[in-house]
Amino acid sequence: MPSSPDFRPLSDDPRRLDTAIAQLRHRWGWIVGFGSLLTLMGFAALGLVVSATIVSVYSIAIFMVIAGGSEIALGIGARTWSRFFLWVAAGAVYLVAAAFAFAQPLVAAAAFTLLLGVGMIATGAMRIYFATKIDPGARDVILAAGVLTAIVGLLILVGWPANSFFVLGILLGLDLIFWGAGWIFFGLRLRQAA
Repeated sequence: MPSSPDFRPLSDDPRRLDTAIAQLRHRWGWIVGFGSLLTLMGFAALGLVVSATIVSVYSIAIFMVIAGGSEIALGIGARTWSRFFLWVAAGAVYLVAAAFAFAQPLVAAAAFTLLLGVGMIATGAMRIYFATKIDPGARDVILAAGVLTAIVGLLILVGWPANSFFVLGILLGLDLIFWGAGWIFFGLRLRQAA
């Protein structure tokens, strides 16, 4: 990383943004292709929703293995015994949970779906609370987002555990479709600017 004091990776200098866009213009086709691939994978996930749910569970489990291994490594490097046991125990819990998710992906999907529903209700409630504390100009959008998030969380909980086989897969599919569409539109905008 450069050591100059004026280095800012997320600069709002428009010249840097123009330079970055100019460098991407000739790759617009690859960007549209990537977005199309993501969108197709999203539709495939919606078509194979139970398989997509299992893939989602496996992805979460992989991240849990990485997190568990990292915490154990931190524990080994700790200077005190109390921190050592705390980090190693936390890492072991992650690894056990990951092993369970790999061994029983549909049961893990039910647990993850329950946590998702509760988390969405909590997030929606916090957005609604924040909407009451801000200026009226932005309040409506944040309030609507909070209400919608809470309603989706409530719908997930009302349908739980029966919906556990498809909620994560549907969310994965929709995420891939919207993310892919974003890349397609970005690539097409680059083409127009070329």
